[in-house]
Amino acid sequence: MRNSHSESYKEAGVDVTAGYKAVDLMKKHVERTKISGVIDEIGGFGGLFALQKNEILEPVLVSGTDGVGTKLKIAMQLDKHDTIGIDCVAMCVNDIICAAAKPLFFLDYIAVGKTIPDKIEKIISGVAEGCVQAGCALIGGETAEHPGMMGENEYDIAGFSVGIAEKSKIPDKSKIKNGDVIIALASSGVHSNGFSLTRKVFDIDKNPSILEKNFSELGRTLGEELLVPTKIYVKTILSVMEKNLVKSICHVTGGGFHENIPRAFTENLGAVIHRKSVKVPPVFNLIASYGNIPQRDMFNTYNMGVGMCVITAPDNTDITLNTLRALGEDAHIIGEVREGICGVEIE
Repeated sequence: MRNSHSESYKEAGVDVTAGYKAVDLMKKHVERTKISGVIDEIGGFGGLFALQKNEILEPVLVSGTDGVGTKLKIAMQLDKHDTIGIDCVAMCVNDIICAAAKPLFFLDYIAVGKTIPDKIEKIISGVAEGCVQAGCALIGGETAEHPGMMGENEYDIAGFSVGIAEKSKIPDKSKIKNGDVIIALASSGVHSNGFSLTRKVFDIDKNPSILEKNFSELGRTLGEELLVPTKIYVKTILSVMEKNLVKSICHVTGGGFHENIPRAFTENLGAVIHRKSVKVPPVFNLIASYGNIPQRDMFNTYNMGVGMCVITAPDNTDITLNTLRALGEDAHIIGEVREGICGVEIE
């Protein structure tokens, strides 16, 4: 039983006892994420994780950190907080698997205007679910109360993940050649990027009730569509990498096609994307229509239905597609690598 409290600090806006209650409520969610390597019997100020002796000959640690941007505004406006943590995990682990790294552990940081234990628990339940989907452990985090810096019902969340990769298995972009095939893995929706533009398009800040509006194109409310969690591709990518089919991997996140796809290969190569091959979900057509957003800006802001891309040799295309589909992915060819092109051309 903790004997820690401060009435003076509480009067200043920080209730440490509420923080303790939040920690107690989140313990069951953290427990779900435990995997081999987690050490929780010692320490107290840092998360401990023991690297296991395994078949990795040259282990390389790969790290990534990110948040979920202004998607948080939608969660706060709808008072729905149990999936935003999945987004936070996804944005980190989907990055590190581009280096063929298996996520080991995750830490979160949540800043709040006021500690509301039940809300914190909902946020952490999402973080834990994301860790379960990624196969990594939630080994620590921090919740900080910041009265005066944000409203009582406002918060921000960021995360940090570390994974491990076999050095020889890390994709080598120098092996990519002219004519290699770009395969898309479908997204679950908007994921966690472009929300500043989306909020502007629908004037959500001034007209939050539009989030409750049902759109026939979506088959649900706008708010429900926008809060669909970012898909986590860890298990799929790790499985396909074991078959040595993939030359490079791209996480289509902030900056869309034009910023992210070129990061998957060397500067002397570009990408041709066949517009008709991209399976664009209705939400993106709705955004473009409502905001009169040109195609170039849409593909430079959103994932447009493509959460990840893998690049493979033409001879491996069929087996790669079949492998991805057998793993439950909606995988399809959207373009190819081309010499003499700067960046991405969509035709």
